[in-house]
Amino acid sequence: MSSILIKSATIVNENKQFNSDVLINNGHIERIDSHIDTTADKEINAEGLYLLPGFIDDQVHFREPGLTHKGNIYTESRAAVAGGITSFMEMPNTVPNALTQELLEDKYRIASQNSLANYSFFMGASNDNLDEVLKTNAKNVCGVKVFMGSSTGNMLVDNPNTLDKLFSQSPMLIATHCEDEATIKANMAHYKELLGDNITIEYHPIIRSEEACYLSSSMAVELAKKHGTRLHILHISTAKETSLFDNTIPLSQKKITAEACIHHLWFSDADYKTKGNYIKWNPAVKTAEDRTGILQAVLDGHIDVIATDHAPHTIEEKSQPYLQAPSGGPLVQHALTALLELYHHGKMTLEQIVEKTAHNVATCFQIEKRGFIREGYWADLVLVDLHKPWTVDKNNLLYKCKWSPFEGQTFGSAVTHTIISGTLAYENGKLIEQKSGERMTFDRP
Repeated sequence: MSSILIKSATIVNENKQFNSDVLINNGHIERIDSHIDTTADKEINAEGLYLLPGFIDDQVHFREPGLTHKGNIYTESRAAVAGGITSFMEMPNTVPNALTQELLEDKYRIASQNSLANYSFFMGASNDNLDEVLKTNAKNVCGVKVFMGSSTGNMLVDNPNTLDKLFSQSPMLIATHCEDEATIKANMAHYKELLGDNITIEYHPIIRSEEACYLSSSMAVELAKKHGTRLHILHISTAKETSLFDNTIPLSQKKITAEACIHHLWFSDADYKTKGNYIKWNPAVKTAEDRTGILQAVLDGHIDVIATDHAPHTIEEKSQPYLQAPSGGPLVQHALTALLELYHHGKMTLEQIVEKTAHNVATCFQIEKRGFIREGYWADLVLVDLHKPWTVDKNNLLYKCKWSPFEGQTFGSAVTHTIISGTLAYENGKLIEQKSGERMTFDRP
């Protein structure tokens, strides 16, 4: 690996800002000092730029294998790297679902050949694969994913006995999608009776309601408390759910943690009029009051991390009527710049953004030597220019699906460089096409 010397950066790390040089060698941060006088294979003048630990995204859907018309590990990791995401954790609802150790390892094999970003993949749980789940190696797999709400294929886990066994026996962190399926089905039946097939996107947060989310999240928390499970609840979409989580103990001691996603921090149900199915997600984008409550929970520590739930679909799929259009959207290329927009509007500090996208993710998942700017750690770093406006349009989109809910949005900040495991992968608008991602490992017994 080549050496890189970053000169005169403003480092944002562990609740501090300071000016420093950083020397990267052999994939790792070798030295952090106010003045490093040495030669390197590559020198980056970072004067006026901010150096952040890379965004670790704990929830993406990169669609490989089986759904590669929407995206694949190569295309979506490229978009992630351009957006300052240096590591990702990908979900098991691909085709086939990653419900066996062999299918899980097949995804790791693909990523080892094609991913520009560092990677890990969740093991999937179903109603009938507990034996396979229990074989999962906690040291090189990020976690077990449980859909407590509808998903692709055989991945809805709604058997109470299975859930009890999973929560009592899982060897590692369980990440859950929490929406109560019975509530959603009852709501859908009600509106179909009223409106037939003429249900529109505005009904989405009413059908996939606050009640559906809270019922499922509270059940997951109850199960975790009963069994002492390490539980991580994904994409909190209601203010009401935030009360389920504790902010009085250090993150490293928490057994139950939570995640917020970019779309729930940015959009509200008022945006359905203009964005339509392009902001159709599960759980649904809900009210402005929910958005405010989620942001407050991020800031006060009830919610621990921020992620994207990046889930691309084709424009043709999204252009169908509400009932046929799939849920999900592409976000990895714009997540960090969207958060920096919250900084520009005084809603988050740079230190809080770094904490929620890097430090806390590394702590939550016990990731080895990533998530912080520290000597001896992997060099996963992002340089940003806080005063470089740019507008999202189709010409600068890197997603395979070639659309974004942020099209037309002007952001005030831009990613200028992304370094993945010590390799320069993105510089001033250009991807450096080489395999740079490494498999993440975890500091667990």
